Amino acid sequence: MNKKPELIISSLDADRLYDLMESLPAGSFAGEKELEAELSRANIVEPKDMPANVVTMNSTVNFIVEETQEAFTRTLVYPKDSDASGETISILAPIGSALLGLSQNDEIEWPKPDGGRVKVKITRVTYQPERAGELHR
Repeated sequence: MNKKPELIISSLDADRLYDLMESLPAGSFAGEKELEAELSRANIVEPKDMPANVVTMNSTVNFIVEETQEAFTRTLVYPKDSDASGETISILAPIGSALLGLSQNDEIEWPKPDGGRVKVKITRVTYQPERAGELHR
């Protein structure tokens, strides 16, 4: 896949993610450079202007890993909110970084920690804080 999909990130999420990344030691998580690159190429919008079908922080999203056709539902969270329930995915996990800013039906290839690549497709954003009116969560 040569062309990356458009990314839309809220100004609140962007500020918090830049702060998070600055607080971590360099090289402390797989995909750090990719997440930085995605943040720098994203269209930043105010939370109130976020389209309803975009994956934002704390969104619950249905996606498919194309290689295996496995379907997942996860809530994209900050590391402090990640848990062992299997229902959350940290923004610092490679798949978590790949999901941020994508719209329903978007696909993206993302590097895996083992050096391979994974292709994910967003099938539905089932919950988005901005859509629910939670603009300053």
